[in-house]
Amino acid sequence: MSQSSTAVSAAQPAPEAGAPPLREVKLPMMLVLSLIVGIIAGLGAIVFKYLIALIYNFSFYGVVSPFLDTNSFGPPSPWGAAIILVPVLGGLIVVYLVETYAPEARGHGVPEVMYAIYHKGGNVRGVVAVIKSVASAISIGTGASVGREGPFIQIGSSFGSTFGRLLGLVQHQKITLLSAGAGAGMAATFNTPLGGMLFASEILLPEVSTRTFLPVVVATATSTYTYRYAMGAASAFVVPLQDMGLEPVNLAELVVAGILGAIMGVAAWIFIRALAKAETVFEDSKLNPYLQNVIGMTIVGITGYVFLLASGQYHVLSAGYATIQAVLNGEHMGVALLLLLFVGKLVATCFSLGSGASGGIFSPCLFMGATLGGAIGLIGNQLLPGFNLSPEIFAIIGMGAMVGSATSAGMTAIVMIFEMTRDYQIILPLVLAVAVALGVRRALIVADIYTIKLRNRGKPIPVDRTTNMFLVQPVTDVMARDFKVLPASMTVVEALKEVDPEHTRVVLSDGNRIIGFVRFLTIPYHADRYAGQTLGEIGETEFIIAGQNSILNTVMTRMSRRQRSYAIVVKDVRGVPRPEDIVGVIGREEIARAVVRNHYG
Repeated sequence: MSQSSTAVSAAQPAPEAGAPPLREVKLPMMLVLSLIVGIIAGLGAIVFKYLIALIYNFSFYGVVSPFLDTNSFGPPSPWGAAIILVPVLGGLIVVYLVETYAPEARGHGVPEVMYAIYHKGGNVRGVVAVIKSVASAISIGTGASVGREGPFIQIGSSFGSTFGRLLGLVQHQKITLLSAGAGAGMAATFNTPLGGMLFASEILLPEVSTRTFLPVVVATATSTYTYRYAMGAASAFVVPLQDMGLEPVNLAELVVAGILGAIMGVAAWIFIRALAKAETVFEDSKLNPYLQNVIGMTIVGITGYVFLLASGQYHVLSAGYATIQAVLNGEHMGVALLLLLFVGKLVATCFSLGSGASGGIFSPCLFMGATLGGAIGLIGNQLLPGFNLSPEIFAIIGMGAMVGSATSAGMTAIVMIFEMTRDYQIILPLVLAVAVALGVRRALIVADIYTIKLRNRGKPIPVDRTTNMFLVQPVTDVMARDFKVLPASMTVVEALKEVDPEHTRVVLSDGNRIIGFVRFLTIPYHADRYAGQTLGEIGETEFIIAGQNSILNTVMTRMSRRQRSYAIVVKDVRGVPRPEDIVGVIGREEIARAVVRNHYG
């Protein structure tokens, strides 16, 4: 846009013609809606678990059966070396489903849910739940190194969002139902209602208050009860802590837990960077999505087959719950094998998700945490033989530290591990390890395993995500588009001939740079003493420059820190933004309008 261009239209996205006005229901009704969302999420988790078992049994053994004990190792597949092709064939079907019907179902799911909250007003298409369920079941069932919590989360969030849209709810209530559904899916995955509740609060909810927290509690409790009613109350893993010799206070244990936390922080950083690199390399390769899948899943299949030849089990294929359970049971695994399992799972997960598999990363984090934690426990026991250190305990602590540091969900990780173990004595070393791991990872990289994907896509979200609901909007939904760029040397009289001072914002330039703005309605521009002055003489320079992919929360935080009251929104360009890069402006009026629109629909 040139300096002399006509003013840009200020029209905000308008509701469809004839669409009913949005409505805000009372809290009791929100709780009823959350109850329904929780039931659907619980039922979806049950169906999904059986679907995975059906596909896995058929893919690996040629047997049609919906029953599978994921915590126990099965026999080697009769296909022999041809098992390498099973993840490839399954991946081709997944690519077709995702590319054809729901691109949002690609990858590990949670970033797409966060994207919907912060960039799409809480809208998740209903078809995503169906495609994500089928695609993830095929991915996991045919050996892709992903977890089942990702689809559970997207199933619940998709239903919550669809429910909110059908009822015409205001944005903050739609986002609340979406988050409640996602938390309900997580709770049903691991049979951990508190963990699911905290996951929604830490990772998804932009605002934690009574109006958002209570619906999440209802949904997670309901989904867990629904799942337990059908599948039993056992947690995802059997952890007999009472047989591990855990002491109430053990200084050596705390020291090793602190060291473990630091190592896990570095491991989480490596995983975050490696997964982001894998996704970027595949996306930038310009290869056909089907060819990407063949390359990535062939590597995954080979990795699993190599582990079978070396250790007797595929280990890194699928979610890997049997390996986690074996480590927690104290089955004989040396340091070398545990470290190789950590590396193998990291590689398999990066290639699975990078090449187009559909599934979660929570389970791979648990796997990597258990194996690396178990290895550190063995090393600690060898170096400190008189302190009765248990490798199994450090495997459990490692699970929490890896999950907490990789996802930034520290409280979720601590509470979920506690719910799985049901032993309070593990809390002290667990909290220490998670805190150290999260601190180390944050020192190495601010983005976590969820947000780095959005950052690389140019759709960042706030680092501190617990904020007021209206702040989740992208600046492009808030900014005024009716503006004009004028030279600072232009006189006030000349400017008033070109703009409507009551509606058009004026941005000043010196020809190459953005140097200020003018609020005509705040000055007596009709007075004689202003007539001969230039715009530069009456303009203000107290503004910030914001990228068009920013979130209102980020912009307002910067405005507050620098004591500015105006933001000029520009295209995302390299170097210094030019006047022609301006796409909108944000002042007091736009911020006030965003608040009113959020609270009153």
